Amino acid sequence: MIEVAGKQPNVETVRVAPDYGKFIIEPLPNGYGITLGNALRRALLSSVPGVAITSARIEGVSHEFTTLEHVLEDMTELILNLKAIAFQVVQPDLVNLETPQRWQGRIEAEGKGEVTGADLQIVNSSEIRVVNPELHLATLTHEDARLHIELSIDSGVGYTAADKQDVSQLGLGVVPVDSLYTPVLRVNHHVESTRVGHLTDLDRLVLEIWTNSAMPPSEALSAAARKLDEYFRLFFEFRAEPADEGVERRAGSEEGGPRREVLDAKIEELDFSVRTYNCLKKENINTIGELVQLPKKALLEIRNLGSKSLTEIEDKLRERNLALSDDED
Repeated sequence: MIEVAGKQPNVETVRVAPDYGKFIIEPLPNGYGITLGNALRRALLSSVPGVAITSARIEGVSHEFTTLEHVLEDMTELILNLKAIAFQVVQPDLVNLETPQRWQGRIEAEGKGEVTGADLQIVNSSEIRVVNPELHLATLTHEDARLHIELSIDSGVGYTAADKQDVSQLGLGVVPVDSLYTPVLRVNHHVESTRVGHLTDLDRLVLEIWTNSAMPPSEALSAAARKLDEYFRLFFEFRAEPADEGVERRAGSEEGGPRREVLDAKIEELDFSVRTYNCLKKENINTIGELVQLPKKALLEIRNLGSKSLTEIEDKLRERNLALSDDED
């Protein structure tokens, strides 16, 4: 468990509502408040999965600029209103939004009156529901008015523009809709000073999250933290490649063989002339691996090491199927 000044950091819920949550995380080491705050804010705004309308087939409409008889709103305004519908997963334990999910919705309204989110019915599924049924969608202005809409509702992450959808897969008369999947509307964070005992330079992170009520702020915070954890786990077993491994691959032969042993061998094994050997040792070049990392130019800059010694070095390396760094090809 993480401990800061002998105390385990704690996440405290200060206030929670369906569309708002305020959380305090403390104590944190100095500087970790802004580090965690920035990371969580970005993950909350971009990586929390949700549900949104992706396309609409409206009876009597062939494209988004068509007008509907006895409907006050034009198609552009109607599509904008449809985009604002928020969906909540009723049983999140049974529906994995990390994998693609699709539902079908239907709106059937006739006669004079207002059409709202409450008129949207999910077809053959109780997994999701509309969380803003009071949302205004359209106004029917005549007793003969008729508005029938079939909707595709998908799970996803972030935002997908309508023009990024493959229109050829939608079918005739289907209008693509910009899809804002994320349930998180806004995130604020700031860092305050706190103390534990005599330590006064610790951080307290205050995090505020606003959602569209489709997901509780606490659940959104957990989802964002899990997503960050998935990426940080890439580094849990990360092992930086030693420089010699890169040299080994660069200088390796097609036959393979004990390359590590060759590179770790002392330069004495190359049986250089006394002049060449002394020049290399004065520059603290002790192993074959250290030697093959050097280009010709670097060797020629060594005092008393001339072109004759350079030729000797290249010949000795060639005998072992090795080369200087700028001779690797």
